[in-house]
Amino acid sequence: MSRTGIDVNQYIKHNNDLKIHAKEMYFSDQALGALMMALQKSLLEQSDITPVLKGFKFRLSESGLVVMNPPLVKLNEDFEENEEE
Repeated sequence: MSRTGIDVNQYIKHNNDLKIHAKEMYFSDQALGALMMALQKSLLEQSDITPVLKGFKFRLSESGLVVMNPPLVKLNEDFEENEEE
């Protein structure tokens, strides 16, 4: 036991177990879309993207990582009318 009360041998074994079970993960198309929407939203609002990315909740699916709470980008009617002109 160390001064912190953690069994060093147990800690090393636990970390080695994590390394053995670690798998590579990839973004699904949905997660990439969520990332792009977060970027678009931050550009439109001229805001920091960091809080949005930190707030993402992921779940692993057969197609890769999926964002459970993708950002919503809302456009007002004035913006849409200006784009048409």
